[in-house]
Formats: sequence, C-alpha cells, structure tokens
Amino acid sequence: MTEIDEASPAAQVIAEARHGRVPQVEFAGAQFNSLRGEGVIVTGGATGIGAEIVRGFAAQGCAVGFLDRDAEAGQQLAADLPNAHFQLCDVTDVPALQAAMATLIARLGGVGVLVNNVANDERHALEAVTPEFFDERIAVNLRPHFFASQAVIGPMRERGGGAIVNLGSVAWKNKTLGLSVYATAKSAMSGFTRSLARELGRDGIRVNCVLPGWVMTQRQIDLWLDAAGEEALERNQCLTGRIVGADIAHMVMFLAADTARMITAQEFVVDAGWS
Repeated sequence: MTEIDEASPAAQVIAEARHGRVPQVEFAGAQFNSLRGEGVIVTGGATGIGAEIVRGFAAQGCAVGFLDRDAEAGQQLAADLPNAHFQLCDVTDVPALQAAMATLIARLGGVGVLVNNVANDERHALEAVTPEFFDERIAVNLRPHFFASQAVIGPMRERGGGAIVNLGSVAWKNKTLGLSVYATAKSAMSGFTRSLARELGRDGIRVNCVLPGWVMTQRQIDLWLDAAGEEALERNQCLTGRIVGADIAHMVMFLAADTARMITAQEFVVDAGWS
C-alpha cells in the first residue's frame, strides 16, 4: 500500500482506528417518536455499518434483533445495548436465515422494520472470478436480502404495515474498479427495492434503498485506506469530512420512521457528493 502523509486527514483517521477509535458520530440528532418500542431486525449487524445501525435504533428505544456470523462481536454488542438481541447466523444458508428470522420475530414480538445490511465488498479482479466465487458473493450480497424480506412480509401485513430499508452502494454508479460482482449485486438492490415497493405498497409496507459512499469502518481503514484512497476521497467528495457508520444509520432511521410515511421505491445516496 502507498504511504500516507502523516499530516493528512486520512493519517488522523487511521491513527485513531489503530487504537480502536473509529470516528464516531453521536446519535444526538432527531428522535423519531414512531420508532420507540418498534421491533427492528438488522442483517449483518455485529460490526461496521450494521453495528452503527443497531446502535442507532437502540438509542431510539427500539427492540433490535440482529443477525451475524461473528459470535464474539455480536454478543458483545448485544451486551452493551438495551433491548438488543443477537442471533448467530450464516445468512448464506437460506434455511438457517429463515429459522433465525423466525426466532427474532418471535423474540421481538413482531417486526416493523427490516434493514437488509449484510454485505461483503472484498476486491476482486474481473478475469479471476470463478463461478464458485460469483455464487458465493451473490449468496451474501443479494440472496439474503430477498429471503429476509420474504420472512417479514407476513408479520408486517398482520400489523398493517412496516418499512424495509435495503443497503445498496454507489460502487456501481461510480464504476468502481475491482468490484464487478459486488457492483452487480448492489445494482440489483435498486431493482429489487422498486419491485418490492410496488408489490407491498398496498399493504402499507414501504421499501427504500440507501446507497453509502466510502464509509470509514474499521475494515475499510485496515484493508483499503491508503494514500491513493485518500487522494480519491479528496478528489471526488464534495465535502471534506469522512463518512462514518452513523451517517448511514441516520438516513436508515429516517426512512424507517413515520416521518417518511409517503416515501417508497426511492434511492438515497449518502456519499458526501461523490456520485
């Protein structure tokens, strides 16, 4: 990796991250009264953006259930938060995902919000992609979103409505290199969102998609934020700050709340003006 100028914003971000201090944004903004007491499920919620979404809903007074295959991180997050319930699950195993969703719905006493967050953005060369690799990436970046959504339709219909928020990405809009399979799956999220919104709108179920830019999670900082990445951020973002998980969580919570009651089938980009 290319060395980063020690005086640059990226160097400060990385220095904090190396000591376990990924930049944080406190959830001191809007309080959405309609979310208090709501049952929320987040896929891939133990780390990164997902963990910030879980924290955000917990701060709103929600009962939050989240799925992840990282047992240690999931158990720790659940222990740190009120009304948070962790369910160990490999979401690429559809029967296991369906069983985990049913368990969480029962534990929460219903579900009003689903956040389809789980993803794997491992970089890959186009010519090196095998059928097995392709299927593995679709199995985490697209398929769980479909079957998790399928699992909440019945409970949401019974309660008279709900909200599904899908996590897409600007990677496909920005033609990002080294992410061909990931970008394929994330572009499909936009079509999935619109199709689902049309099918479920008469049931009072809203479906929207949030497209994050480059979010400074621990994983991104450790694996990919170098001098070239910092230069790309400076060149492409309109805003000079760095996007953190809470920035995405704030948008997700807005879309989940009754404040957005007439918003569905839409995309919301949170990328500091990159795309």
